[in-house]
Parts: sequence; structure tokens; C-alpha cells
Amino acid sequence: MSGATADRVTPELRRDVLTTLLPGFAGPEAPEWLLRLLREGLGGVCVFATNVHSSEQLAGLTAALRAANPHAVVAIDEEGGDVTRLFADRGAPYPGNAVLGRIDDVELTRAVGRAVGEAIAATGCTMTFGPDADINSNAQNPVIGVRSFGAEPGPVARHTAAWVQGVQSAGVDASAKHFPGHGDTATDSHLALPVVDLPLEQLHERELEPFRAAIAAGTRSIMTSHILLPQLDAEHPATLSRRILHGLLRGELGFEGVIVSDALDMAGASGGRGIPEAAVLALAAGCDLLCIGTDNSGAQMEEIAQAILDAVAAGRLPAERVAEAAARVRGLAVAHGASRDAAARAESPARLPADLDARVRAAFDVGPAARARLGSSRAVGTVVRVETVANIAVGAVPWGPFALTAVPDADRPAPDWLADAAEVVLDASAPLPDPATLAGPVLVIGKDLHRHAFAVEAIDRLRATRDDVVTVDMGWPSEDRAYADLATFGASRGVAATFADLVAEGLTEPSEVS
Repeated sequence: MSGATADRVTPELRRDVLTTLLPGFAGPEAPEWLLRLLREGLGGVCVFATNVHSSEQLAGLTAALRAANPHAVVAIDEEGGDVTRLFADRGAPYPGNAVLGRIDDVELTRAVGRAVGEAIAATGCTMTFGPDADINSNAQNPVIGVRSFGAEPGPVARHTAAWVQGVQSAGVDASAKHFPGHGDTATDSHLALPVVDLPLEQLHERELEPFRAAIAAGTRSIMTSHILLPQLDAEHPATLSRRILHGLLRGELGFEGVIVSDALDMAGASGGRGIPEAAVLALAAGCDLLCIGTDNSGAQMEEIAQAILDAVAAGRLPAERVAEAAARVRGLAVAHGASRDAAARAESPARLPADLDARVRAAFDVGPAARARLGSSRAVGTVVRVETVANIAVGAVPWGPFALTAVPDADRPAPDWLADAAEVVLDASAPLPDPATLAGPVLVIGKDLHRHAFAVEAIDRLRATRDDVVTVDMGWPSEDRAYADLATFGASRGVAATFADLVAEGLTEPSEVS
């Protein structure tokens, strides 16, 4: 510890610094370094799929974390759709945001939010990094897509507010993300720094509308994005920009809750500067709780804490800013306790409608080619499974109808058509076999097919050779639907089961959503 820092460090300041940190760790059990820091005041822990083996195991883990620090935030990145940690082994059973936005029933969205919240609460987690409040206005977006409620501000705002209300009614804190909007990007901020050079008028009228709605709905936290908005701050990404967090989010939008950084191990935040410096800049900008990453260590946490203490000693970061951030984080425990008690007093758990499958099915976009080629045929000759590299937010989660075979469920078994069809796995390194040799009809199933050159080339070859090809996009399709004869707008287990039944029954009825 530097001499200057040693002279100024008090137990209270070190505890405040630790309270602003939210690391992750590997494995199903809490390491000793983590429990020690929790006892010293560490703000909390972010739980990832590697920490979850079962709901029962996770409940035991969170109990151990809260025993070390009863005020700790135990956060999880559970959006209830394609992004899931609780159901990372099998896929989430709920319709994701894009499907909910297309159904456009805020009461259903509120009910799904509550159902997700109840599943989270049962494990002892206190916060979820959701809902995704981004407006997916760019169909080339590699990281948002079906995590968004839609491409227009009005519906996204309505459903963001409903999901916040639903999840918080179950006693789980919401964290609307990724402020001030990650929808109009074609770059993944996990890997680089996206630039969104929007006119300020468009930013205010479009990107900010869902966050206003989330604030009005009482969201207890908002997560920042690692994107550069030159019209607001040409030097710092939003997470590190005081102009954006203090001036816009606190000042103009009036948000008084906890500002959480997106993970600081992402290139958009720490690229070229390192995580310790990113942590200092994020606190100075106005973040209160710093999500560090997925697999951290005690030594790394001490390095980050020391960098913050050195910044305080050097006058770069006021101790009062650190104390303010820590106080907000500790306040979550009080708010969470009250909401948890209210949830316990609720008369009944979430009830999803009996006709949910039919409503999800109506949200699919079924084009004429799909209807003509599958409408009277319940057999599928070949399934071409298009595997692309999942973005880091989604991770390696079973998706689409393939999730139904990854972890079988007697109540909702995998369809016969999938088991009976030949399967071809196509990825960037596996060429398509001779199209003429494939048994038909040929069902091509992938996500965001138009964004992947190898998938586009394979589909073009198939279509040039035969007339019984149906392309199914379970991601966010292009606007012209050129490579989506049928679009489901989600690949969660719940959506996949509805899609599987639809194929089994035949596409004989007109789609209710065009």
C-alpha cells in the first residue's frame, strides 16, 4: 500500500470501496477469498451459469453468501428468454422479450416477469440483470436481438415497465439495461467499443423512452452500457461518462436508484486501460455497483480496491463519491427485504395463461414458403442445424428444438419429426453436403441467419437445387425476411416447444401476426 494511501485509509473507507464491488467466481461453492471479503463488506456477488448445478444447490450457495454478509447483493443475469442462468442446462421455459413484445399484452409480460422473479427468489438471489430495455432498431445487432421487446420505443417502453413490475412483485430487484441504449449497434461491446453516433433528438425520443418507463415503474437499478455516444461524450463510453450518468440519468431522468456497471472485464470498458482503472473511472462517473466479471480472484479484487484507494488519495476520486455509492448499495438490502416480505404476503404465485402456447404461436411470422412446404406435410426429411458462435451474454445454452433433446422432459417431449429426421450440423468450418443428397423436406434452423455468410451461402445453394427448403430463424430476422421463411423471434425452450408442436401439426392455419 502506498504511503499516501496508508495515511488516508480508514476501515470505513475500505469497507465502502469493497461495498461497490460485485465479482463473479468459478464453481458451485463459494471460495474462501470471497467469503472473507463478504465479511469485510464486499457489496455482493454475480452468479453465472458455472455457479449453478441445480436450484437446490444454488439456494445453498446463496445462503452461504448471505451468511457472510446479510446485506450482500446476489445478482444473476436471468432475462427469462435466450439469456438464462437458472436454466442454462436446458433453456428457459418462458417466452423471451421479442415474443412478448409481438404478443403485446402487458399483463402477460408482467406475469412472465413475476414467474421469472419467483424462480429467482426461490434460489435466494436478490437481483436480476433484466429486463433488457434496448430498442433493437438494427437487425445486424450481434448482442441484443431477441433480448429486446421490439424495434419501436412505445412497445419497448410498455413492456419494460411491465416486466420490472412483475419481477419486483416477486421480491427480486430489477436492473433495466443497457443505458442509454445498446439497440442501434452492430458491434458486441464484450469484444470492442461500439459507437452510436445518434443525434441527441433521436436519442431522447427513442433510446431513452424505455428507461423513463423503467424509472416510472420503480426499477431499483439500471445497468450501464459500454458504448460511445459522441454527441454526448466523445471520449468516454457511457459506463465511464459522468456527463451521461450524472448529467443525463441522474439529472435529466431523475433516477435515484443504484447504477450498476456492465461487466468491467468487457473490452468496451477496460480495453486499453485495465479493469482497476475502469473501476476508478466508473465510480467517478456515477456508477454505484461495479460488476467485475465472471471468474475473478481475491488478488484481483484487492488490486481493484487498491486502485480505488489510490485514486482517493491522489484526489482523482472523492471519498464522498465512494461513500455515496456504498450507501446506495446497502440501501438495496432494506428495499429488497421490504419487497420480499410483500411478495411473501401475496395471495397467489404467478399464473401464466392457459392459452400461452397459442399466443406464442400467433407471434411467429410464418411466410408463404413455410406454409406451402410444411402446411400439408407432417414429416421432415432433414434438419440442417446452423450453429453459430453464441455471444457471451447468451453463452452455451441449448436452444431451439434441440433443447428438447438435450434435457428430455416427459411433460413436453421432443417431437417425433425431430427424432425421425436426418440431422446435418452446419457451422463456419463444416460445409454443407451435396443438397441433392438430402432427404426432404429440408428444414434449416438457425438464429440471425442473415448475419452469417456461411449460412447465407448454404441456404442459397439449397434453394438453387431444390424446392422443398424451409428456413426457420429463431433469432432476429432481417427486415425483408430473406432467410426466414418462418421466424419465431426467440429460441428459448418454451418458444421451441411451441414451434415443435406447430411443425408436427402442420402449418394449416393462417398466422395471426404477419
